[in-house]
Amino acid sequence: MFIVGGICFYLVGLINEVIPWEMLLWKQCLIGACIITVVEFVSGYIINLLLGQNVWDYSGLPFNILGQVCLPFSIVWYFLSAVVIIVDDYLRYAMKGEKPHYTIFIHRKQASSEAGHSRDKPGKT
Repeated sequence: MFIVGGICFYLVGLINEVIPWEMLLWKQCLIGACIITVVEFVSGYIINLLLGQNVWDYSGLPFNILGQVCLPFSIVWYFLSAVVIIVDDYLRYAMKGEKPHYTIFIHRKQASSEAGHSRDKPGKT
């Protein structure tokens, strides 16, 4: 499991190395949750189903696929992805010097243009 966790950390950490910094953080977390869920399914299929190790079993949880992944844990992976993305980016900052920056919900350019439009709208008198 240490190896599977390391693979997930590495792959999720690569998100800001592959996509532009301007991508909203919630979208990065969604990509991270998908990555972790896919890695969990593939490794669970191999480790639990093919090799019979029974390391984990989500069969009792709702919306599971072959007992290897389930919706509740995919939601957990979404929030864990935020932690992994930020920790990885600051580790890279310490090593390479590129300071991370994030956009949480709305793009900065979009926010400034929306603010400008709200000032341009005539008010009711």
